[in-house]
Amino acid sequence: MPETDLTVPADDGTPLAGTLSLPAGPGPHPAVLLLHGSGPLDREGNTSRLPLNLGRPLADALAAAGIAALRYDRRGAGATPGVWAKTGFTDNRRDASAALRALAAHPDICPDSVGVVGHSEGALHAMTLAARHEVAAAVLLAGFAREGESAFRWQAASVFGGLPAPVRLLRRPLGALGESVLARVKRTRTDVARIAGLLPVNARWMREMLVHDTRDDLAAVPAAVPVLAVTGDKDIQVPPADLDEIRRLVPGGDTEIHRVPDLTHVLRRDPGRPTLRSYRRLLREPVDPEVLTLVTGWLKARLHDPSGAPAGERPATRP
Repeated sequence: MPETDLTVPADDGTPLAGTLSLPAGPGPHPAVLLLHGSGPLDREGNTSRLPLNLGRPLADALAAAGIAALRYDRRGAGATPGVWAKTGFTDNRRDASAALRALAAHPDICPDSVGVVGHSEGALHAMTLAARHEVAAAVLLAGFAREGESAFRWQAASVFGGLPAPVRLLRRPLGALGESVLARVKRTRTDVARIAGLLPVNARWMREMLVHDTRDDLAAVPAAVPVLAVTGDKDIQVPPADLDEIRRLVPGGDTEIHRVPDLTHVLRRDPGRPTLRSYRRLLREPVDPEVLTLVTGWLKARLHDPSGAPAGERPATRP
């Protein structure tokens, strides 16, 4: 699989360092932009403390299906300059749009056959790109269909339920502390703030995420844009039941949802009770192969090369 470095100029000039993976054979190819979850993540979806290692497996699987993929380092991560703690939720969305434009303009890419695959926060930005007519197809991995604050509260309650019993006995005082922290974040006006004596947090990202309502974008997706939404039934960070709301809201006829048994938020399966503490163990395993097969097969059937053939079925020669 050929890979090349590709630097994307953001709207403010920040160079977003990335990797373009291409299928074997001549182009132009259909392609997707890969968008990762929250935090200062590099192009593989990793931080030093939580190596998700999602970028390369997705790119490899897509290339095998005849689809190119672009993934890039977030601001302040990997080879991209900047300070993540000062980067807002809307900054991430604008950077995604800039990366999508650069991908579509690449000479090896068919500009009319560019989709997006987003995981977690990346799925939220994928919804926006789809709503703004910027992609030909959208894959939403672990996305939610509600206002950000509602999703945040659901996640907090879900994660709390997986904590040890002695900690769960402190539900009331910890809940009151959480409400206080949330109220303090909403009152901030700076990019970075120190909340409740804790380390400085990215307050602007949090404020913007809390008021973002994905339902507006989902309802605005053009009918011609197909959508695949996949969430595991062991996901404790986004509500699996929101899959039904995604299907209800997206107006097009080609909207497909999958609630995958035992799949967790980190796209690995866990037959036991899912908790945040299990992530390190789960991340020693590869990304779930059935999810990769589902995503690549769905995209292959919907992204077409200029000959009109599905991705990966390009004729050996052209007239």
